[in-house]
Amino acid sequence: MSAAGTVVDVLVSGLAKASLYAMMALGLTLIFGLLGVLNFAHGSLTMLGAYAAGLLMVTFAGSGFGALVWFLVAGLTAGVLVGGLGAAMEVALIRKLYDRPPIYQILLTFGITLVIDELARIVVLFYGMQPQTDWQAALGTKPSFIADTFAVLGGTVSHLELFEILWGVLTVVAVWAFLNRTRYGLVVRAGSEDDEMAAALGIDVRRVFTVVFALGAGLAGFAGALLMWDPAWAASVPLASETLLPAFVVVIVGGLGSFRGTVVAAVIVGMVDALMTYLFDHAIITFSGLPELTVFLILVGVLVVRPQGIFGLAEVGGH
Repeated sequence: MSAAGTVVDVLVSGLAKASLYAMMALGLTLIFGLLGVLNFAHGSLTMLGAYAAGLLMVTFAGSGFGALVWFLVAGLTAGVLVGGLGAAMEVALIRKLYDRPPIYQILLTFGITLVIDELARIVVLFYGMQPQTDWQAALGTKPSFIADTFAVLGGTVSHLELFEILWGVLTVVAVWAFLNRTRYGLVVRAGSEDDEMAAALGIDVRRVFTVVFALGAGLAGFAGALLMWDPAWAASVPLASETLLPAFVVVIVGGLGSFRGTVVAAVIVGMVDALMTYLFDHAIITFSGLPELTVFLILVGVLVVRPQGIFGLAEVGGH
């Protein structure tokens, strides 16, 4: 393969991975940045979104062009269903812990993760679904042209990668526009900055917090819908932990609660992951865990050099 082809392969693959990482992490960033809650159940919500979208696709969609329309319906439906579950979690459980130390929220959301994962595993085994990562029934709904590839400058680009990049960009733009160009986005930011002042101005802060948590959970569900078509992820119970770890890496590297930092960190992590994967796939480096190891080395390096993350704010004061 030519040098230009190698660059094309790594660049497109990196941008596709960055889009997936950004979609996984955006909901986590919103919930922490606006509510201050570290949601360890985020990966489980992503897994539920993948299964919800996959079941809808298997039940109603074929593999032709109409599958794209059904994917949009399934993705939005998965986002709404998971967002509704997130709203119920916030109202019934998390709302009671806002005035408690963060460890209470961490333990609660971690416990919710265990419950969701075990319930999902029971349902999957009961209905005889495929528990492995490659859930063939859902993958089979992917239109043939999405799985096709074409050559660019000697490199190979798949339509699925372009599809993932498109949806990642649209999701980032939509979330940014909601927060910065809508009236309710202004209300959300006001409630997160000073909830007492916002309440004094007549804003229902509790409802705002519920909407934010539902939005973050809904983004996790929609991200899961996109992962459902990717053979590297697909719908499976282990998807919960497989997505939570890179999502946290992206959020921490970018800076906890920083929307811009999450997007930049997703691009960095995605490009490095793609480069290391290319080196391993072409036997240039034979260490099998290289991509995963490199991702966590990025996290360690950022924590050593800039503990608050690339766009995070350093704490003032202390000893």
